[in-house]
Amino acid sequence: MSIVPITSPDLDTSEVSWFAALCSDDYAFLGVPDGKLRSSWDHCSKIVKTAEAQGFRNILCPSSYQVGQDTLSFVAGCAPITSKINMLAAVRCGEMQPIMLARTVATLDHMLEGRLTINIISSDFPGEKADSAFRYRRSHEVVEILRQAWSQDKINHEGEVYSFKDVWTEPAKPYQQNGGPLMYFGGYSPDALTLCGQFCDVYLMWPEPKEQIAQRMRDANAAAEKFGRTLDYGLRVHMIVRDTEKEAREYADHLVSKLDDEFGRLIRERAHDSSSLGVSHQARARELADQFGYVEPHLWTGIGRARSGCGAALVGSADQVLSEIEEYRKMGIRSFIFSGYPHLDECEHFGRLVMPELKTCSLPHEYGRVPAGTPATPLGTGARH
Repeated sequence: MSIVPITSPDLDTSEVSWFAALCSDDYAFLGVPDGKLRSSWDHCSKIVKTAEAQGFRNILCPSSYQVGQDTLSFVAGCAPITSKINMLAAVRCGEMQPIMLARTVATLDHMLEGRLTINIISSDFPGEKADSAFRYRRSHEVVEILRQAWSQDKINHEGEVYSFKDVWTEPAKPYQQNGGPLMYFGGYSPDALTLCGQFCDVYLMWPEPKEQIAQRMRDANAAAEKFGRTLDYGLRVHMIVRDTEKEAREYADHLVSKLDDEFGRLIRERAHDSSSLGVSHQARARELADQFGYVEPHLWTGIGRARSGCGAALVGSADQVLSEIEEYRKMGIRSFIFSGYPHLDECEHFGRLVMPELKTCSLPHEYGRVPAGTPATPLGTGARH
């Protein structure tokens, strides 16, 4: 039985996505830099092409200021080398003036002929240490402006950060004419949930014990209900899948066998989200894990020793991993973003062992979308819950 109302009608299928390691997050041994796996157009575009060949329906293209490549430029480069896979581009709200961002995203959507989706991120910029509530107010304004740009003739917005009056939106109309690209969003604070509940389409979560994930879903659903909306739900988790559980667990141990924990701490702390509420929950899961790093029988938290953000992997045989995915689907999770180390190798393992057993789809646009002209509810003025 699902935990929250299901947005998409056909739960026989799921959006199964992979991850492009744009932020120099690829290793043969976790925490040991490998020149062959560094973030480059050559390496990361191979990940995208391999994921498409394996049947993945979307691929997350992350964003970082300190390492790696520019996300939107990378996505543009992938348009002519792909034909089926969607691109989930991470966008940091406020990095680009929002009307210009709306035009950029619309251009990308035309280049991809509607295969663009957006991961909305609220974070500090280099040299900035902003209050969390302010960052979400800024993100709230950006997303509201994007929605207007993609669905109305003019933008009218009066906010704390941005102010626009009667700005024509013709250059910013995307290929997808039903409200623009789907918006994916993750965050645990009340301000984050309000933003997601009002404007976004897919609520993304990081791996934790299932009862905690269930509570995240209930909280997000309550936020969306306040705006008369429903959401789809997604899980971002790493993968280690092999022919047998023994092989998978041995590979997990192998992956961290050369990790220096002090260097791992430095890797975690260099990320702009290292002090976020979500990251603290990943750290809590590591604290709750057993001596081998497992917080649930197949959920291994060792990845988080050298990674900020998503810090756990599903570890097991193909049958065990499929059973875990089915449990998440029964909870109401419809979108999955997987990854593994090294990303090309694990993509092929998962593609060979698991993908043939999964019914996949791209998430539909017609459910839970924000109607054109929906007025915004400013954060901090009654939107909290």
